[in-house]
Amino acid sequence: MFLKPWSDLPARMQTDEVLKYYNILKKKSVALFFKRLFDIVVSAGMLIVLSPLFLLLAAAIKIDSRGSVFFRQVRVTRYGKEFRIFKFRTMVTDAEKIGAQVTTKGDARITRVGKVIRRFRLDEVSQLIDILRGTMTFVGTRPEVPKYVEQYTPSMLATLLLPAGVTSEASIFYKDEAALLDASEDIERTYVEEVLPCKMRYNLRAIENFSFWGEIKIMLRTVLAVCGKDYSQNGDEDKCKVEAR
Repeated sequence: MFLKPWSDLPARMQTDEVLKYYNILKKKSVALFFKRLFDIVVSAGMLIVLSPLFLLLAAAIKIDSRGSVFFRQVRVTRYGKEFRIFKFRTMVTDAEKIGAQVTTKGDARITRVGKVIRRFRLDEVSQLIDILRGTMTFVGTRPEVPKYVEQYTPSMLATLLLPAGVTSEASIFYKDEAALLDASEDIERTYVEEVLPCKMRYNLRAIENFSFWGEIKIMLRTVLAVCGKDYSQNGDEDKCKVEAR
């Protein structure tokens, strides 16, 4: 998972704001190597161990509603490359055509089985496939759809120096993001102008403090968060909105 030469980065990313984070990661090539090695070994092992769960989820989804087992939406990963993410489908077919591209807590598009799958975040288990392929990693900035990436500030583009992730510090703090958006009259505007900048503050801080063992800790905290442990945002929500813009 070594970095590309600076001159090979997309022109949009060759800015002073991104260079700051590029130089930080360039000094951590050993940690990046172990990060990719960990992704390959652990994702391959988990795919084998969890294969019965995959079959169970696939059967439940097919029985519950019409459509495919997986939701394959276009997302953006490292260096701005687009890919089709693997997620177990939790919404009705073509849900993105009949509503916003972000999901609220009471979203009517979510199926009965989908509600259970989302509650335990089992829809993201299938992203082990993306991790093994290299389009994603265990810990990193959540992959956004192209329309939101187009609105990234110069600093936000630094998050594209690494593959998109399944979890992150931002994901832990905003695990109830859908409930937050549910109260908004303009869901997409609230996400782009309020939620996304706040999440990006955590994502950029993660690059500044990047370490292999630090990411292992985030994975453990994610498990605890799914099990119900509450991680407060230390009352700095307003501050993060300003710093990430």
